[in-house]
Amino acid sequence: MSMAMEKPGGPRAEAQQAAAGSPAARHELEHLRSSWCWFMSLGVLLVLGGTTAIMFPVISSVAAISVLGVILIVGGVAMIIGSFWAGKWSGFLVQLLVGILYVAGGMAVTERPLLSTVMITFFLAVSFIVLGVFRTVGALIIRFPQWGWALLNGVITFLCGIVIYRNLPMDALWVIGLLIGLEMLLNGWTWIMLALELRNLSAEAHG
Repeated sequence: MSMAMEKPGGPRAEAQQAAAGSPAARHELEHLRSSWCWFMSLGVLLVLGGTTAIMFPVISSVAAISVLGVILIVGGVAMIIGSFWAGKWSGFLVQLLVGILYVAGGMAVTERPLLSTVMITFFLAVSFIVLGVFRTVGALIIRFPQWGWALLNGVITFLCGIVIYRNLPMDALWVIGLLIGLEMLLNGWTWIMLALELRNLSAEAHG
């Protein structure tokens, strides 16, 4: 015969299986089929929030720094009150010192926003680099449904971390809002793609 018959386990079947995700990953996600709407809603909210942050990066940066300072102060006060509220116990001194440190850090962030922006931008760049590496490696190893989007998310997150690190401190004022917006946008699309895959699983189950 001039043309050999394709075997069931041939390249085409393997390609289809790879496109659909590993069977183990699909089996793990079957119990989430009924909740795909929640994942879709989360993805849409993240996309909208990320788009807004990208459109107004300076405002997003200032808002992020201000919120962080307030959170540190409120959390520190709560920890101090909680340490006294609990009375005499072995962790009293540690809890009290951590609360004081939180309050001091929050006040420093709110009183010196420019310096705080540069410092936080540095830590944000390092976090993006580490997060991008973990997401990329995780997507390549697990290969869950729509893992290509998670891989793209990880690569872009890693590259954003490298770019912001190389441009410090010149772009510290606007880059926090921009990078947070990009992270939210890409993360939102990852959740949307996962929700669509879960919806397909639900349709296949009822089909």
